[in-house]
Amino acid sequence: MKQNNVLLASLMLIMSMSAFAKVGDLKQEVKIKAVSQTADIKNNQIIFFGPVEVTQGSIKIQANELRAFSAEGENSKTLVATGNPATYSQILDDGRPASASAKEIRYDMASRTLTLKGMASLDQAGSQVTGNLIRYNMIQQKLMAESTGSGDDRVITIIQPENYQDDAKSDAPADKPVKKQDSK
Repeated sequence: MKQNNVLLASLMLIMSMSAFAKVGDLKQEVKIKAVSQTADIKNNQIIFFGPVEVTQGSIKIQANELRAFSAEGENSKTLVATGNPATYSQILDDGRPASASAKEIRYDMASRTLTLKGMASLDQAGSQVTGNLIRYNMIQQKLMAESTGSGDDRVITIIQPENYQDDAKSDAPADKPVKKQDSK
């Protein structure tokens, strides 16, 4: 029963995200900056050593090391970023930021699937899912999160109320006295 509640809460988080991937981002070039790189052309793999920064529109991945590879004869490309932690951030279509972090972030460009492994966290507009493994399919807008299952390690989901953004903006001091006008 608890697993169903976590799944339901996770699905609610994703539904509140509207569309994680900003449509314009996916039409942009992928740019990778690194300190150095090595290429294994025979195995269709490039390894970038960091710090490494990947950008595609508003998408940004930062890591200590990045492996970019594709399977022979296939058009799919995969980026695997590792770090302590590696991070992913993006501005959504509605202008709100979304971010993720983990020891390993795998981004499969063909399926548009983001997989976070090891101390994984996905955050959007104050709502958050944490666990040992988080997989998010951007096309299908499906999320799966798992814990290691040992000790107190659990998947944790925090969902902010719908008015969270409005409340955050209105936390500014509103104690200014109202100036009355004379009615002469």
